[in-house]
Amino acid sequence: MASSAAGGGSDSRFFTTQKKGEMHELRLELHSTDRLVKVDAVKKVIASMTVGKDVSSLFTDVLNCVQTGNIELKKLVYLYLINYAKSQPELTLLAVNTFVKDANDPNPLIRALAVRTMGCIRVDRITEYLCEPLGRALRDEDPYVRKTAAVCVAKLYDIAPDLVQERGFIETLHDLISDSNPSVVANGVAALSEISETSGRDVMRINASVLQKLLAALNECTEWGQVFILDSLAKYTPAEAREAEGIIERVTPRLQHANSAVVMSAVKVILSYMDVMGGGGGAHDESIRALTRKLAPPLVTLLNSEPEIQYVALRNINLIVQKRPSILENEIKVFFCKYNDPIYVKMEKLEIIIKLVSERNVDQVLLELKEYATEVDVDFVRKSVSAIGRCAVKLERAAERCIGVLLELIQTKVNYVVQESVIVIKDVFRRYPNRYESIIATLCDNLDTLDEPQAKASMIWIIGEYAERIDNADELLDTFLETFEEEDPAVQLQLLTATVKCFLKNPEETQDMVQRVLDLATEESDNPDLRDRGFIYWRLLSTDPEAAKLVVLGDKPVIEDDTFRLEPNLLNVLVGQIATLSSIYHKPPEAFVVRAKRGPVGGDDLGVGDVGEEIEEGDEEEDYEDENDVNNGGGGGDLLDMGGLSVNNASAPAVGGGGMGGMFGAPSPAAASEPGARMSKVCAPDKSGGIELWAGFRQAGGTVALELDVRNVSSNVPVSNLAIQLNKNSFGLSPTNQQIVCNPPVPVGGTRRHSVELVVNPNMLAQVPAGQPASPQIQVAIKNITTGLVFYFAANFALEALFSADGALERAAFIESWKSIDDKKELYGTVSDLPPASTDIDQVAAKFKMHRIFLIARRPVPNAEGQEVAYFSMRTTTGMAFMAELTFKKGVNAAKVCIKTENVAYGVQAKVALETLLRS
Repeated sequence: MASSAAGGGSDSRFFTTQKKGEMHELRLELHSTDRLVKVDAVKKVIASMTVGKDVSSLFTDVLNCVQTGNIELKKLVYLYLINYAKSQPELTLLAVNTFVKDANDPNPLIRALAVRTMGCIRVDRITEYLCEPLGRALRDEDPYVRKTAAVCVAKLYDIAPDLVQERGFIETLHDLISDSNPSVVANGVAALSEISETSGRDVMRINASVLQKLLAALNECTEWGQVFILDSLAKYTPAEAREAEGIIERVTPRLQHANSAVVMSAVKVILSYMDVMGGGGGAHDESIRALTRKLAPPLVTLLNSEPEIQYVALRNINLIVQKRPSILENEIKVFFCKYNDPIYVKMEKLEIIIKLVSERNVDQVLLELKEYATEVDVDFVRKSVSAIGRCAVKLERAAERCIGVLLELIQTKVNYVVQESVIVIKDVFRRYPNRYESIIATLCDNLDTLDEPQAKASMIWIIGEYAERIDNADELLDTFLETFEEEDPAVQLQLLTATVKCFLKNPEETQDMVQRVLDLATEESDNPDLRDRGFIYWRLLSTDPEAAKLVVLGDKPVIEDDTFRLEPNLLNVLVGQIATLSSIYHKPPEAFVVRAKRGPVGGDDLGVGDVGEEIEEGDEEEDYEDENDVNNGGGGGDLLDMGGLSVNNASAPAVGGGGMGGMFGAPSPAAASEPGARMSKVCAPDKSGGIELWAGFRQAGGTVALELDVRNVSSNVPVSNLAIQLNKNSFGLSPTNQQIVCNPPVPVGGTRRHSVELVVNPNMLAQVPAGQPASPQIQVAIKNITTGLVFYFAANFALEALFSADGALERAAFIESWKSIDDKKELYGTVSDLPPASTDIDQVAAKFKMHRIFLIARRPVPNAEGQEVAYFSMRTTTGMAFMAELTFKKGVNAAKVCIKTENVAYGVQAKVALETLLRS
């Protein structure tokens, strides 16, 4: 006994490596008659299971140990059963009798353990045996059993919602809210809240009677019970201001709780109810002011916690100061950064400083930001410099002081400080035109330090906008033109526009320069956006120079302060989600939570697919004027970080990928029948050791694939083994297998097609800049294993390869969705020179269906003879939904295309997909 006691002092001994034949020894120990040996054996099994060893072969042996009165052993066996129940469902049924028996045990701990274990075993066939014990447990005399059973109802609802409703368990949960034990009340509320989330219906149904019971339990239950109750109260809408005040009075003491989750949930309740109290005038306004004063101290206290809690608090405070800036208007000092704050905390503090800055405290803030601009962390310095510019945009009276600080920072000659200063000064010029142009000379003195695309583009915009005030504006622009073809698309676009502005202001001296730029833009560039703008300028200048002046040099609206950039409706939703992931992501739950369709309740209303709404940022006030770009060449610039591909000159594939032609209707080398991949040449032999590559994307059997034609043009070494890697991209695509085996090897003159299966990997998803369309480019690196040569190319992804077979909407759902999407989120275009088959709706619908684009309805256009409209829907496998309206006219080989979607950034690619299919 002494040795046994000594050995039982620490369970860490069970995690030591077992010798060979351990399974046999464990099996013998599990059948031992000695209780201590049996307990130790089960502990060893659990330890092996915990570290990832497969001990499922001992299932029946462990299961035999369940017939015991020892609660420690029973807990261990139940833990094992929960883990392996899914892989051994038939054998789990053997334990059902024990569960049922234990559910009637005199010991309440064993009764609760049995019910909890049955709820955790997510096997459908167990549920029919669970209902009777669960029903008894919900009415058990012991509160511990009742509170355990309440949580079990929510778990059962996940597996069998019909069963929960038939057995009346939801009504029983409502009864538990009236329970005398506060922990039971809290678990009942938690279960009802979980069921509401799962089903999409409000099953909580708080009334006056329930309300009082919740408030009474609030003071006595555990801290996490308080969180559940407070979250439920936040969803309740008081009938009048007086009721709201009464609830707030009961909730306010929670602001002083030690648990930050309780504090944030209490803040959420108070903020929600302040809206109900607002607008009443008199006493209500005084009450709101008093509450405002009470909310500041607990929020400030949260900033003394560990960094992770600080970050969560700051993300929530960011929303709170947008909703009610007055709460923390006098507390800006607490958001000043400390030297040892992690970078993610510093960045959030800067955002809040900008939101709280006012004319009263701007001098103090500028001193602080100027200090930050001398830090060693480059990202933090950039954000600080940007913050100074945002203060200038926000506060007109302080703009001059902000400009002064920026000029001081420019004098430091620190490269990244100068570049960020130029970027924000451009915004200041756009906010306050013709006011601070005296500093342009200082900016021009620092041209040599600019090497980043955004800084170059900003400086070029300033030169073009104020060319008449800069004596050598044409010479300055000429220095940029020397490297025009190597510049980022954003820089090229600004150079084109600035040169045209310069020409319109001083035509005699800049005629040759503008001619050169227009030639480069229209004849040498692969970027369709640049080409289109070049052609527009060319036609304007050649036909009507005066009209060109009105267009190019016309007055532009000043930019607005975007400090509080969340739309009011979205902000209200997010404030109602304080203390949840939504308040950290600053996105509504449906943007990132996908719930399975199950049960007969109204959960299907939500659908399962609105994943793609992560693109929306709430501030897309413009629909991006180049919405008709077929392949936005500018998109490649966002993807130049090749990550694990170790590229030294990554700009090469982004600009010269060569895969653009196929998307513009260029002849395809292989006339593959639909729905095959549209192949285009992406890599020439001189860049890849004598191997020529053609690439295209298609979907086959529900799987997205990159089709590669490997052509050995001049490589003396047969192509036998390749490795492939994709850069982060707008679609999150990556290969399931990085090896491409050519069997037999491809000799000189030979060709072989390979299909690389792709999957959507969230870690490979590239961030789409706000207000910009998603780039269609997929950047690819290929390594020839035999020769060791690595080469790169970029191919444009065909979005129809991502469309899923469940994209058809019911007509009523289509109409409702169409009406619910803001007209600002529409994209228009006209497709001309269509083949005859693409002007017949029946043939178009058949072609589209092959690509999982479904016809919903068609109708003639009223008062327009010969015109007909067809409506289509499609959905990607990642959940992005698109709706299309196509208008055809009899005898005209063209069609108008209109796309509506919440996923605006990907709308351009959806439109490109339809246009390309129509032209094919």
